[in-house]
Amino acid sequence: MCYTIPIGAAIITTIIWKRRKELRVWWLNLALYGGALFGIIDHLWHGELFLISENIAEDLSLGCAITATIFACWGVVLALAKISPTLASYLAAHQSIGK
Repeated sequence: MCYTIPIGAAIITTIIWKRRKELRVWWLNLALYGGALFGIIDHLWHGELFLISENIAEDLSLGCAITATIFACWGVVLALAKISPTLASYLAAHQSIGK
């Protein structure tokens, strides 16, 4: 179940991205879907056929931690983009994804 939190956030950011078409939301989207995919693979790896572990509360807490970490890393990248002219110009030049 740890994959449910990042996939829920990814669905919300997909809706936001379809309206705004901003590159920074696109990168967040990819990271959230990657976090969800990681959770699914982890469950399958541990033999949890229906993707539900024995401790659902712990799984949901892990999903929140994964999602919070993804948002924190995304925030660091955005902050670095404001500081670094190279990264900021790269992001501005590649703003046309999905348009």
